[in-house]
Amino acid sequence: MSENKTESELLEQPVEQIADAEPVVEEAIATVEPETQENTELSPDVTEIKTDKDTKVASKDKKRTTIGGQALIEGIMMCGPKRTAIAVRKADGSIYIEEMKQSDRVSYFEKVPFIRGCIKFYKMLVTGTDATMKSADISEQGKEDEEGKKESKLDSFLGRHRNVMLTLSAILGLALSIGLFILFPRLIVDLVSKLFDENMLDVLWVQLVRNIIEGVLRIIIFLTYLILVSKMPDIKRVWQYHGAEHKTIACYEAREALTVENIMKQSRFHPRCGTAFMFIVLMISILIYTIAGVFVGDNNMLINIGLRLVLIPVICGISYEILRFVGRHCDRGICKILVKPGLWLQRFTTKEPDPKICEVAIAAMQAVIPENDNDDNW
Repeated sequence: MSENKTESELLEQPVEQIADAEPVVEEAIATVEPETQENTELSPDVTEIKTDKDTKVASKDKKRTTIGGQALIEGIMMCGPKRTAIAVRKADGSIYIEEMKQSDRVSYFEKVPFIRGCIKFYKMLVTGTDATMKSADISEQGKEDEEGKKESKLDSFLGRHRNVMLTLSAILGLALSIGLFILFPRLIVDLVSKLFDENMLDVLWVQLVRNIIEGVLRIIIFLTYLILVSKMPDIKRVWQYHGAEHKTIACYEAREALTVENIMKQSRFHPRCGTAFMFIVLMISILIYTIAGVFVGDNNMLINIGLRLVLIPVICGISYEILRFVGRHCDRGICKILVKPGLWLQRFTTKEPDPKICEVAIAAMQAVIPENDNDDNW
């Protein structure tokens, strides 16, 4: 590296040029000031570069952080206690960073156990949909054939009504998930039950068996879905970003400097992953629907469908609290066993990332780490 280059000249280079410039800056990723929320890239908008020399390690003990993330199209979203940011690799090779608007106001219900899980889940669904849509657009920026390209009428309409489209997309995604994983298995059980005598269906043990079969079908459908989706080439790339997200959080929790080398050696399986949450939801649904079926009865198809819809918030709330508890004590007792199914499922939803993908994960992580080390304790 030439010693007479100024810091501003270095910051205007793409990430890979900065990384190749000098070994000590290989892991350098820019952070964004909270006020910068629009069109922030690795350019003059960057306020500083953090290296391992700047990383303050308060203790060698591992920590558990509330920081979580989501894989995007050629990028990652990280959600911290005070900031949410996305980092996306553009077509020209540079990394785009944007801090997403996040309300500082926390409602009373977001602190109430068994209620907060539903609220947090819906908020994450809307934010994740917004981030995914943005990443799809940003990842295409920098292509040579983009010059002179006119915006379509559909893109113009979506831009003007973004909030409405985000809400509709989140609701549609939630409806499809409920239909496929909750209602469809019950529909199969009810249709097969019509082949048997109605008096036999009133027997308690038969009701229990029907609900257990429904739960097994739900798990089979979920596993089949994950396996089929993981075979898609485009999704494999997303799973690599998912793996990088987990590795980066694990590196941060191990209190190691956020460098590509340190991140690559971490495990891509994490006990507090959304995949683990989905598995917990499936298992809790078997228990809740079985108990409800015993008290309410489960011979009427419409009652069964209505009952499952009404109980979804209950299942979601219980599952969230279990995930929090297991995540806090995942290395001891029964919790060590409870995390294993979720970790196993991540074999389908995560892949080993390459160094370039880890650079994007570092950028997203650096943008949301709180100034106070205790602010993000799990």
